[in-house]
Amino acid sequence: MGKTRILILGGTTESRQLAEALASRAGLDVVLSLAGRTVDPAPQPVPMRNGGFGGAEGLARYLTDEAIDLLIDATHPFAARISANAAEAAALSNIPAFALRRHAWLPAEGDHWHSVQSVSKAIAALGPSPRHVFLAIGRQEAHQANAAPIHHYWVRSVDPVEPPLTVPNVTYIHAKGPFRLEDELAMLRQYRIDVIVTKNSGGSATYAKIEAARQLGIEVIMIERAPAADMPAVETIEDAQRRIDHLAASLMKRGV
Repeated sequence: MGKTRILILGGTTESRQLAEALASRAGLDVVLSLAGRTVDPAPQPVPMRNGGFGGAEGLARYLTDEAIDLLIDATHPFAARISANAAEAAALSNIPAFALRRHAWLPAEGDHWHSVQSVSKAIAALGPSPRHVFLAIGRQEAHQANAAPIHHYWVRSVDPVEPPLTVPNVTYIHAKGPFRLEDELAMLRQYRIDVIVTKNSGGSATYAKIEAARQLGIEVIMIERAPAADMPAVETIEDAQRRIDHLAASLMKRGV
C-alpha cells in the first residue's frame, strides 16, 4: 500500500511545527506549500512548493493530479481567500480537509482594546489628531495608512513595504518574531508610541506587544478575524496529528 499523501498550506509557525512532527513518520508523504510572499523563507523540514495554485479550481487540479489524500490549511488566520479556496478545492476534489488554526487573543484585565473589522476601519479609528502609531499588520495592507497621513507611523514587517507609504512621517522596522516582552517595551517607549494597530493573529510569537501595551497603558486597535471558512478546525499540533492518524487508519482499512 502506498503512503498517505498530505498537502499542508503553510506560512505560519504552526505549519512548520506540524511538518516537523510529520517529517520522519513512516507511511506519510508530506508537501508544504508556501504562498511565496516572504522573500527569503526559512528552510522547511519537508519538500516545499512555492507560489499560488490559481484559485480553488487550480488547487483542486493539483490535489487530483498529485493524488493528495488530505489537505491541511495551516495558513495565517487572516488569509481568508486562501482558506476559502482550500475549502472549495477539497470539496471539488472530494478529499478530506481540516484547518490548523491558532486561538484568537482575548482581552485581559488592563487591556485597552478598540476592536474593528478591517484595516481601513482601524486606520479611521486613529482619529483626527496626530498620533504615534505602531503599525503591526504586515506589509500587504500597510499602504492603507496613506488614507490618514496626519499620523507618524512605525511599520514593522518581515520584508520591505513596496511601494513605500506616501505619508510624510514613517519609519520602517524590518524584523521577524518571536519578539521578547522587554524588547517590545523598550521599542514602544523609545518611539513614544501611543496606539498599536494589529491583527488578532493569536499565538505566542507576536503577543509580547499586547503585553507591553497593557503594561504601558497603550491603546490597541485590534482588527478581528473574519468568519472562518467552512472547514473542520483544530487548534493544536497534537489534535492535528490525531486527525491525521484517524485518516491514515481509514485509508488503510479501505486499502487505498
